[in-house]
Amino acid sequence: MIRVLLADDQALVRAGFRALLDSAPDITVVAEAGDGAEAVRLARAERPDVVLMDIRMPGVDGLVATERILADPALAATRIVILTTFDLDEYIFETLRMGASGFLVKDTEPADLLQGVRVVARGDALLSPNVTRRLIADFARRPRRPARADQLDPLTEREREVVALVGAGLSNQEIARRLVLSPATAKTHVSRAMVKLGVRDRAQLVVVAYESGLVTPGWLE
Repeated sequence: MIRVLLADDQALVRAGFRALLDSAPDITVVAEAGDGAEAVRLARAERPDVVLMDIRMPGVDGLVATERILADPALAATRIVILTTFDLDEYIFETLRMGASGFLVKDTEPADLLQGVRVVARGDALLSPNVTRRLIADFARRPRRPARADQLDPLTEREREVVALVGAGLSNQEIARRLVLSPATAKTHVSRAMVKLGVRDRAQLVVVAYESGLVTPGWLE
């Protein structure tokens, strides 16, 4: 059973999400929070598999709450999905850097929301290739930290190739076809790169690929 914590300051929004999530046989909502401080407290008490986190909440907002949860060693297995009204919310980038596993817009189709929770619960990032490409393009228009190529020192040449393709928005299957590998081998390279770079999931790998200067928008086109 996938255990979910809902964090949103609007009771009606929480009620809608809860009704949908609890209708799934493999998902249950274990708690609801109306602000970030309560989300952190409940996350520590309930140890949910997935937190659906709104950013704009009064008091302690979702950005601070996300940072606190992801920094807590006791919650290392908890994944956070950001809930936003707009799919390129200005805070999305910072939460991905922190280690959030992806994001969902609040008008996501019900079936997509349920599938998204399942994807994140099994340890994958909730970033489709087309969303990844838009994120990278938007990164380019924002002030960013100086490129840190030394971040990639632990990687083999093949792993660098794979990380670059992840950063460009390719799925494991697309990476496998491009590099003439099996999908399982591509997935193994992605997993090893994440371990070596100390990132939680594919979403953070995309951020590293861009911030290290390994990829730039449009380089694969």
